[in-house]
Amino acid sequence: MPAFPVPGSRRRIRSAHVMAAGCAVAICTALAAPVAADGGTTTTTTTTTTTTTTKPTIVLVHGAFADASSWNGVVERLERRGYTVIAPANPLRGLYTDSTYIASVLDSIKGPIVLAGHSYGGAVISTAAAANPRVKSLVYVSALMPDVGESGMSLGAKFPSELGTATKSVPYRAGGVSGTDLYLKPDRIHPVFAADLPENTARVMAVTQRPAATTAFSEKAKVAAWKHIPSWFLVAKQDKTINPDQERFEAKRAGSHTVEINSSHVAMISHPDAVTALLLQAATATDPARPALAATGTTRGARAETALTGIAASTLLAGTGAVLLGRRLRRSRS
Repeated sequence: MPAFPVPGSRRRIRSAHVMAAGCAVAICTALAAPVAADGGTTTTTTTTTTTTTTKPTIVLVHGAFADASSWNGVVERLERRGYTVIAPANPLRGLYTDSTYIASVLDSIKGPIVLAGHSYGGAVISTAAAANPRVKSLVYVSALMPDVGESGMSLGAKFPSELGTATKSVPYRAGGVSGTDLYLKPDRIHPVFAADLPENTARVMAVTQRPAATTAFSEKAKVAAWKHIPSWFLVAKQDKTINPDQERFEAKRAGSHTVEINSSHVAMISHPDAVTALLLQAATATDPARPALAATGTTRGARAETALTGIAASTLLAGTGAVLLGRRLRRSRS
């Protein structure tokens, strides 16, 4: 005589089937979960977890003889990618004063920060980022990157450039304080500072330049945030303001993720796409010690690793479902 389930057993078997189906849905949801392409604010919800990733605010600090508008092309590209960008005015009054001011700007920002500096701005961010745990990455664009006890002048003495022939000194007085400003000579801006920009653009830069006090280059760094914060560096191979060999030395010393391009000193103006790409590497790095694109060497490798992780999770879920179903069936027969 065939065995029939005892009363109520069909209901238990039906419940076990529902549990198994739920496990299958969880597996499919986990495998189909989207991945944020550029570290954006993305919420992914499965039957068991919710994950949120927040895009960092990107802060762009300009250097001497320039203003924040030098980042305009980069700002436009980053904002199109959905990033919040701040390009504050660097006072250019001295390393200690300027870094204190930029540090106060950072204190006003909520969430993670990618901090970038061009030229002298690199020295400023190296100090301003110290002891700020929200600064996740530092990006240097043809920049100064002094160690403790070094200054822009001491680094320049080791790696001479044409900048010394391109500046003029002008005394200034302000609020009872006097000092000396450095300007770029108008006829030297194009060949030394911005050789890959049109000459008429260089003429406008000469008229609108912001001078830097000599203390910006003479004051020695008291901290070096790049020793503790992952860094990225763009070397401008045609730079005549900062010797490219100095840039390579700084980047190698800091263990920076480095790219080199054929650019003058103002790479963010003449090559905004390349500078933006480097900032995105720093902003989307999944491992804080290295850029995302170098995590496995190839995109295919990264995808394979993700797929293996998904398969392992799916196997665990399927196994759990099978065990629960087996237990229910055995109980129904007893």
